[in-house]
Amino acid sequence: MAPIEETRLLNHLTAAVMVVDSQLMVQFANQACEQLFGLSHRRLTEIRLTDCVSRIGLEPAQLQQSLASHQGSAFYAMSLVSLDGQHHTVDLFLTPLQDGQGLLELRVIDQQQRISQELHQYAQHHAAQLLVRGLAHEIKNPLGGLRGAAQLLERQLTEPDQKEFTGIIIEQADRLRILVDRLLGPQKPGPRVVANIHRVLEQVSQLCALEFADTLVFIRDYDPSIPDFEMERDLLQQAVLNIVRNAAQAMEGRGTITLKTRTCSQVTIAGKRHRMAAMVSIIDNGPGIDDKLKDTLFYPMVTGKADGSGLGLSIAQNAVAQHQGRIDVDSWPGHTAFTLMLPLITTKESQ
Repeated sequence: MAPIEETRLLNHLTAAVMVVDSQLMVQFANQACEQLFGLSHRRLTEIRLTDCVSRIGLEPAQLQQSLASHQGSAFYAMSLVSLDGQHHTVDLFLTPLQDGQGLLELRVIDQQQRISQELHQYAQHHAAQLLVRGLAHEIKNPLGGLRGAAQLLERQLTEPDQKEFTGIIIEQADRLRILVDRLLGPQKPGPRVVANIHRVLEQVSQLCALEFADTLVFIRDYDPSIPDFEMERDLLQQAVLNIVRNAAQAMEGRGTITLKTRTCSQVTIAGKRHRMAAMVSIIDNGPGIDDKLKDTLFYPMVTGKADGSGLGLSIAQNAVAQHQGRIDVDSWPGHTAFTLMLPLITTKESQ
């Protein structure tokens, strides 16, 4: 136990600080630790560090090895999930002390991580749009000529067997044009109406419930205080549908998807501050997102499915961006959450 004066000093720190022994049993924890883990000081000092959380992004053996070798360690941008389900991103620093003990400092970097993720996604989105528009221009021009030539040739052919081949050329040209159009997505906002976000979520859940029968369970956790706001309803529905369908397919149609809504005040998105925003979370208990895909998740044509097109999340991001919003992602085995932050823009504010 730390002396009284040192304890008072440590309790004034915003960083979570704790002392653990060689078996990672907690010997001391300051008040910031109690807030981070959602546990009382008495409870914390009765358990191991690994029992304070439901998940932490490192192996306990790494900390024990550092303590045994009396070497300091630093672990950056680690995922930490408290016992009450709160997710945080933390930097963890270990300083060995005497008698095999160690001082752990955990700094919560949620805000910095969120800003970094938003900037990264914005850069992804901008780069992908430039790439796709350039490719679309290069593909559509010769594609139109190819289709036109096939149509002219078809008119001069008399044998049905020969016309079958020109029909295939026209059909495949049309299929490629549709694919390019899907890659581009709607480039200009369509007509907007004042609508209810929960009706959009209900329509999506009904569509997916029909597709996956009774093996997919939906849990609703709605905030009824969210007001109706201006949206391009069909576009937003497609964005949510793509995310929900991805979740269902990742779980092979067997699992639980939670649709959760909340309001947030004073939200900053892409450098612009909004007085109020709707937070729409789509949470599944599937296998989680492959670490190899996380950095390129919203790029078009990137997919973890053998038969996937890789367009679903790219289209969803484009739709949310057109609503001046953003998409946040948290994922680990057994939990994946896509959170749409949508500014509550009224008709008066948009004029």
